[in-house]
Amino acid sequence: MEDQQSAAGDLTDDQESAQPKTPVGKARRMARRVPEPDVAANPADAVEAAVAARPAAPRWAPVAVGVAATLFVGASAFGAATVQPYLAQRALVDTKLDIARTAAEAITTLWTYTPDNMETLADRSARFLGGDFGAQYRKYIDAIAPTNKQAQVTNSTQVVGAAVESVSGTDATAIVYTNSTATSPLSKDIPSLRYLSYRLTLERNDSQWLVTSMNTLTSLDLTPQL
Repeated sequence: MEDQQSAAGDLTDDQESAQPKTPVGKARRMARRVPEPDVAANPADAVEAAVAARPAAPRWAPVAVGVAATLFVGASAFGAATVQPYLAQRALVDTKLDIARTAAEAITTLWTYTPDNMETLADRSARFLGGDFGAQYRKYIDAIAPTNKQAQVTNSTQVVGAAVESVSGTDATAIVYTNSTATSPLSKDIPSLRYLSYRLTLERNDSQWLVTSMNTLTSLDLTPQL
């Protein structure tokens, strides 16, 4: 009986030995033989080793940062030095345009009138005039108004050019070129044509330029002779 049990056990062992093995491949068979990595006995030693292995910052890094900062400051200073003259020139151009515009508008207003608005001409022109010139102009207009109104004189002045001669602080001079046309029933409405140029002295009051004097430079009579 014992022999039969032993034989049965041998048969089982033989059957298990005889069963085919599932193929696992070479990699899996080799993986079984890979030893586990050694663990550092002291974790602090591993950290110190990692820090020691880290590459040190190059010595030229602070120098590069300093050079970059210097270049940035230099570029900013150069940009400011370049922009400043441009802004000053732009401001001067704007000032000259304002002076020329004021001079042209003043001349047009001072020497353009009809018999119907001759009496209010001095009041309309007052906003362009400063100093004693406003009073002088009013006195002149008051003197010629009755005669021109009686003769039904209409005068029209067209500005054909204006140029700023000089600018110094709050003072400036400008030259204005005009064509002037006057008509009257007494001359059978034949137009009297004249080419006139004026030199104006202006003074800035707050933000406004005012005419303080006016001199005639050129006066050419272009009226056709019939």
